Formats: sequence, C-alpha cells, structure tokens
Amino acid sequence: MKIIKNEQLNSMKGPEDWFTGSVRIDTLFQKQEATKAAGALVTFEPGARTAWHTHPAGQTLIVQSGLGWVQREGGPIEEIRPGDVVWFEPNEKHWHGASPNKAMSHIAIQEELDGEVVEWMEKVTDEQYNRSN
Repeated sequence: MKIIKNEQLNSMKGPEDWFTGSVRIDTLFQKQEATKAAGALVTFEPGARTAWHTHPAGQTLIVQSGLGWVQREGGPIEEIRPGDVVWFEPNEKHWHGASPNKAMSHIAIQEELDGEVVEWMEKVTDEQYNRSN
C-alpha cells in the first residue's frame, strides 16, 4: 500500500498553450509502473476552456461542481452538471470547460498508450465557444 499525502501534490496553473482563461489543475493520482491511468481535478473559472485535443486511449470526465460545456468535433456544445460522466472515444477531437457565467470542476482520467496521453491542437476560438446550442 502507498498513501500519497495531499501536501505532496501541488496545484498548478493550466498552461496557456493548452487552455483559454483561468484554469487550476490538482493532480489526484499519477501513472504508476503497473498502471496506465492518471487523474486530476481540473477547475475552470467562468469562460475558461481547453484547446481542442485528443487522447489516444480516450478520456473520462466526472463533473464535480458547477456548469460546464463539452463538444466533440462536428457535434453541438452540450451542458454538463455535477454527477455527469463524459467519455470521449480514443482520438476523438474535443474540448471542455466552464460555461460563460459559472465555474466548473471535473475529474479527468486518461490512460497512456505507447507513451502518449494527449495531443494538443488549436485553441477553441471565442466564436466557436460562443456559438449557440
């Protein structure tokens, strides 16, 4: 058994290359030698969002608080609320973040495949983000 104490995992600001707006990432668990998955609690302030991206093994989001938006390429923007679970298929281009007027936090879980976890792409434009459902 291994216990990772809360104070061992620092909060970090979401990198500007990957996010628009104010985002905080709190690592929950890291990939271990015998595992492939890692997880983090990601908090988006109102209007904050990821850039477009894919995950080679897919991604699971578990919404913890607030009101968020998700979109896969070619699909509509969809609302997500606490308790919702979102699954993005492997290599499905998507983005996720807070709604314009309310923050959102989710747990993000993704697995490594062939040494890769995520491929970051272009940022979601204000026009794409503000598009009506």
